[in-house]
Order: sequence, then C-alpha cells, then structure tokens
Amino acid sequence: MGDEELFWRASFVPRVKEFPSENVPKIAFMFLTKGAIPLASLWEKFFKGHEGLHNIYVHPHPLYKDSVPKDSVFHGRRIPSKQRLHAQVQYNDVVRYVLLFGFGLGLGITLSFYLKESSLDSQLNRLSTSPFLVPCAVLNPPPPSTNSSSISNQNKNLVETRILPLLIEPSPPQDDTVSTSPPQDNIVSNQTKKYTIEEFFQPPEITMHDMKDKELFWRASMAPKIQEYPIERVPKLAFLFLTRGKVLLAPIWEKFFQGHQGLYSIYVHSSPSFNETVLQGSVFYGRQIPSKNVSWGEMNMVAAERRLLANALLDISNERFVLVSESCIPLFNFTTIYKHLIHSEKSHVESFDLPGPVGRGRYSSEMEPVVTIEQWRKGSQWFEMDRFLAIEVISDQTYFPVFSLFCKDACYGDEHYLPTFVGINFLERNLNRTLTYVDWSKGGPHPYTFESSDVTKEFLEKLRNSSCYYNGEKADICYLFARKFAANTLDRLLSFAPEVMYF
Repeated sequence: MGDEELFWRASFVPRVKEFPSENVPKIAFMFLTKGAIPLASLWEKFFKGHEGLHNIYVHPHPLYKDSVPKDSVFHGRRIPSKQRLHAQVQYNDVVRYVLLFGFGLGLGITLSFYLKESSLDSQLNRLSTSPFLVPCAVLNPPPPSTNSSSISNQNKNLVETRILPLLIEPSPPQDDTVSTSPPQDNIVSNQTKKYTIEEFFQPPEITMHDMKDKELFWRASMAPKIQEYPIERVPKLAFLFLTRGKVLLAPIWEKFFQGHQGLYSIYVHSSPSFNETVLQGSVFYGRQIPSKNVSWGEMNMVAAERRLLANALLDISNERFVLVSESCIPLFNFTTIYKHLIHSEKSHVESFDLPGPVGRGRYSSEMEPVVTIEQWRKGSQWFEMDRFLAIEVISDQTYFPVFSLFCKDACYGDEHYLPTFVGINFLERNLNRTLTYVDWSKGGPHPYTFESSDVTKEFLEKLRNSSCYYNGEKADICYLFARKFAANTLDRLLSFAPEVMYF
C-alpha cells in the first residue's frame, strides 16, 4: 500500500465507542532506526513476560537488510519504510507514517477477531517480516498516578485485575542475558509479503457469521476519518430483503439484477426457522444473514432492519441501502434505479408530524426528555439511505434504547423510530419521502395487496409516473419500487416487465 492508501485505511474509527467485548489496551512501541542497534538485548529483557500488552513497529532505512531469530520480539515487526532525511519535514513525515501504521494495524487485528471469514483479513496481517532495533535506553517508569480518575471506568477493573498483576509479577527470566548474535539455524531472511488496498475493498465471501448484534454493530460502525477514497471505487446498491420466508417474487428480481454483477449486493433477513433451499444459480443464493424472530409492529422489526444495515455495511463498496420486502417489485430497470440513487444528494426516509390517534396519539411521555411530543414523527417503514446515514442508524445508542423501552403495543416502532430519529438529527440530509409505493386507500392496519387481476400495463405505467423533486428540481420519477404484490401476480409481472419496466 502507498502512503495515501495506508493513511486512509488506518483512519478508520468506530462510531460505536464501547468495545463489544473485554478489551486489553496495549502500548505500541514505534522504533525509528537507521539499522541494527546494539541495545537489542535490553529491549528483549524489557518486553519479556508481557506478551499481549505491547506491539512493536520498526521503520529502518529502506536499504537496510538483516535477519533476526524467530523467537525475537522484533521478528516480523518491520514496516514498509522510506528514506529518512535530516530535514524536519521528512522526519515528521516518517513519524506520522509509523504512528498511523501502528494504529491501523492494531485496529485491524482487533477487527479480524470479529470477521474471521471475511477477505478483509488480508489487510490485518503483518506487512513485513524483518525486525530492527533502536538506540535508546529503557528508563525507570515514573511512580503510578494517585489520580484514579485518569483511568476510564471501562478499563479500570480490567487494568486492576488482569494487567497490573502481569506488570508487577512478570515471569522470572530463564537467562539474564539476551544475545545480540542470533544462532545461525534460527535466522529468517528479510522477506516482505505484499498486500494491496484493493484486497480491503473485496466484499466478505459469505454473509453468515458468528457475531452477536453488539459485535456486528461495532464492527459495522467503522468509518474512515479521511473521507476521500485512495483508489477508484465502484459504489454499489445494497438491497435489504426483510422477509418471513422466501422472496415470493424472486423471478422478477432475478431479471432485474441480470447483467449487473458488481453493482449491487443482496442481504436477506428471514425467519430463523426458514430453511428452504435456494438454487445455487440464484442471486439470492448464500445471501441469508444471521437473523432473529420478528413480530409485526414490534421493535424487533426495527432491530432486524438495523441488522440488515449492519451486515451490508461490512462491504465498504455499498453506498446506498434500500429496504424491501418479499412482496416488493422494482418499477424501473436496474440502470435507471442505479443512476437515480447513486446521484441522489439526499436519503429517502419519510418523516412527518401527524396529529390524531395514529400519529401523536402513539407517543409516550415516558420518552421525555430524549424524545418530546413535538419531535415525534411518523412515516413509511420502507427507506433508502446513503452510507453516512446507515452508519448513524446502526450506531444509535440514544434513541433506539428509549424506543425499545416505551414504544410498545399500538406504538408500531417501524413507523416511528426511523422517522423520528432522522427528523431530529438529519433533516437536512433527508428528502423526506419514501421511494416505495403502497396503497393505503382501503384503510385498516395493512396496505392493500395487489392481486393478479390488478396488474395491467396501465396500472404499472401509473405507478411509474408521478411528480416530485429530485436534487432540487422537478422530476417525474418518484417511486422506484412498489408493494404489496401477491404471489399470483408473478406471471403477469414477468410478461409486462420487458415492455413497461424495460428489463
């Protein structure tokens, strides 16, 4: 990786601040050297017995070649280096390089614990195998601080129970001296394994994993502080299928996706008990994510939506995220929808203030002060959003817990959580409408289900043509998807698709 690629990769930080499991903080020692240093034995003794509490990174002169024994703490700790000049500018650049590399690699090793099956792991391995030492003496540590508040509450118990005993009572050394001349039969030559930033952009090979939700959301909340991508990136659309079982209208989606590999990703959240076989040649094959039970109108449905978003965020190339159901259909061909979403300046989450029993009447005053009645919003469940907003949604640890506690019974969290969350925090980034057409004209708790007799050429044309605003200008493409379509509509939809939807 070049510097630009490395710095971008190293700048990733999680929006979810709390680690999902017990984390042992480590000290990174960054050695800025010219070549081999005679004080190796002192550092070997210093580090001995404290494995797991430190990392070592060495930046030597790029022309320096040496080898060290496998059992040395400096084995394999060399990083890709550049020539260091005496000028202050070059010196600062090297220090910055080492700092960022150490941070990035340390972060990467942490990530690999949570996504071992992902091709992202290749970025987490060591980038070199040749170590070097530094001309510096180890000084006695200062006395411990008496200000206990300097240790965070999250790490205090961990430091006292696991780390301090290791520091106070290290394993006694077996030998008082560490030779600087390694045995000839234990020397490994200087070899470098090359990794590229392109490997980091490869999506996870499988969608199933063993991460719990807390681990998944923490992992998915990673975002780079450096906004500009270091290489040309092809943005993809992530289609999030929230289903009870199989995708009823799968053949229409198969035709929709055909010929557009590399521009989309598919994720399916169905009932955990659903185990029907999907044909290997299908676009839905292997796209099931770890799922949990979902009940209509309850907050576990919102949890499923967040779970879909989090899994899709693991692919760094996914840029826009669309929630659809098993009864949804696309109203336009893939090219039209892709261009419309990729070029959209805002997300599409319907959010409006509705007086009356099905709007403000569902609000609970127990949500105050986090959510007030004036902030309470209602909207369609079926959203489309960009990557920025998707990360914010799965990182939310303020509003989702409040909704989980107090949005119950007739509250229907899928109609209120996201509209309220976006309305309070990201109104300026939202176009405030849904892209999925639904017919509520018949009344009742559920929208009308279209049957085979409803599907005509004129009906589909009507859904495709309406009036709205897109990127600040009037447009006639407003709804990109529609629902609910019964399974018996499939044949008629397939027959009209080439003529009306152009796929």
